[in-house]
Parts: sequence; structure tokens; C-alpha cells
Amino acid sequence: MMSSIESEKILILDFGSQYTQLIARKIRELNVYCEIIPFNTSIRKIEDQKPKGIILSGGPSSVYAVNAPHPEPEIFNLGIPVLGICYGLQIIAHFLNGKVGKAERREYGRSEFFIDNSKDLFSELNSKIQVWMSHGDHLLKIPESFSVIGHTENAPIAAIADFNRRIYGLQFHPEVVHTPDGKKILKNFVYKICGCSGKWTTEAFINESVKKIKETVGSQKVICGLSGGVDSAVTAGLIRKAVGDQLIPVFVDNGVLRKNEASQVIEAFKSWNLHFVDASEQFLKDLHGVTDPEKKRKAIGKRFIEVFEKEAREFGKIDFLAQGTLYP
Repeated sequence: MMSSIESEKILILDFGSQYTQLIARKIRELNVYCEIIPFNTSIRKIEDQKPKGIILSGGPSSVYAVNAPHPEPEIFNLGIPVLGICYGLQIIAHFLNGKVGKAERREYGRSEFFIDNSKDLFSELNSKIQVWMSHGDHLLKIPESFSVIGHTENAPIAAIADFNRRIYGLQFHPEVVHTPDGKKILKNFVYKICGCSGKWTTEAFINESVKKIKETVGSQKVICGLSGGVDSAVTAGLIRKAVGDQLIPVFVDNGVLRKNEASQVIEAFKSWNLHFVDASEQFLKDLHGVTDPEKKRKAIGKRFIEVFEKEAREFGKIDFLAQGTLYP
């Protein structure tokens, strides 16, 4: 059953853009719930979530490249509003019989964008706005039933729309601060086009999350690796709010923390019955003489698992493992 906070949901298909998390943040700042999901999520799973709209993120690839990330083409036949950003725009053109090609020069930076049609997506914006471009490919031909709704000097097709099917594409990035009116554009999409009402809040998310955790965990135990960073701290905080001392937070000092960081984490979470493990000597021994960054990463990861599992066994039967850094 869909929870109340998910009743108006925007799904963001992630094609590997460095800005994907910014899209999610901007949508949530509009008081609309959203989730980031892999670009190849099945149509069935997308339909099951009943999204009010879908955003296709940017990405570093070319739509024509070998092994380029592609969504299932049926995504454009769901009757759900779609907004493609940069690579997402090119995905729209590629799948709907438009044409994408290499630009004469890669465009990166600020650009003046001229609005050719202010209906819906560009409602209540000036006819010329500043936008942020970051692309090597661009549209050479728009799909049938689409219209060009904006351009720049370097990109004659910088924004397109199929108003009847509610499918839109932007060559620029509305989610970044260098596009000052970007949030207005995203607001027009989620409010005017998708029909969201903007009733979601972070408080509602916290309450709903705590409720779900209580229902899932019941009277069982949860162990959580707590580094002191935002992800694990928020995860642990929600779990503790839900089940109290059933949470077992474990902090492992890996020897490569910032100065005084270990003592600060211990002090900050001492009221949570934090379990501290000083494994710094073991980690530093593993890293001695290792210069390759990937080998360092693997060495740290391997040692952490060993240390964490050993600590976990000290608490007997543990029913749940909580992690705050695994986002699809």
C-alpha cells in the first residue's frame, strides 16, 4: 500500500549525472515527494509506484554509444508527464524518432536561453533567461508532434514539448544554481503539468519513516554502522526515534579520520549507547605501502567488514542491519 507521503510522487531516472541529487533536492524543496531510481527500472515497477511525473536526468554518455544507458521505451506510453534534462532530452529524441548528433563545439557554462513558447513549462518567465549548459551532443531534429519551445545561439533546439502527451525536454540544467529560474521551471512541471499539490514536508517524511520502522522492526534488534556522517547519522536517528535502545550503533575508527573526529563522534552520540571500536592500527597496517587509490578503497572496505562482523557477533542474534549510504 502506498503511504500518504508517496501519494504524489515524482520519479527521477538516474542516467549517471553529477546533478541528479540536485534535481531531487529541488523537487523536495517544492514540497513534493520524489525518489531516484536506476535508469533501467522496469515499466512494471514504475507503474506500481503510480508516479505523478517522471524526470530523466542528465548523464555523461551519448545516446548512440555502445552500452549507453537507455530506459525501457514504453516509458513514453504510460500517459505520465515526462521531463528530460540534457541527456534525458536526447533520450526522448532518440526513442521518438528525432535525431541527435555531435555539436560543433561542446557547450559548458552559462548561456542565454530564449523562450519561444511560454505555455506550461515556461509559464510566468521572462522571454530571455540565463541557463547552465553542459553537453557535447545536441538535437538535430525533433520528433513528430513535438515543438521547439526554446533556443540558444549555439543550440537552435534547446527545449521541446509534446503538449498533448505532456513530454518535455530541456538541453540545459534547471536544477543548478547557475540557472536562476530553474526552480520555477521545475515547479511548473510538478505543479502545472503533473498536478502535484505540494503537501509533502520533511516532517511528514520523518513521521512516516518512524512509523514504517516501528512496524518492520517490532521488538527486534537493529545494528547500524555509524560514522558520524550525515547519511548514517540520519538513518540511526530515525531508527532510534522509532525503537529506542533496540538500536545498536557501532562506530569504527579506521585510523584515517580527520583530526579529533573520533572524539567528536563519541561525544555527539554518547547518549545513544554508542559502541566504539578503535581498529586504527589494523587499518593503517593494511594501508602501509599501498599507493593505488582503488587498492586502498578495497583494503579499507575488507577490513571494515571484518571488524564490523566481529563486533556484531558480540551482541548475539541481530535481526536487522541498517545502512545509510545505499541509494539506488
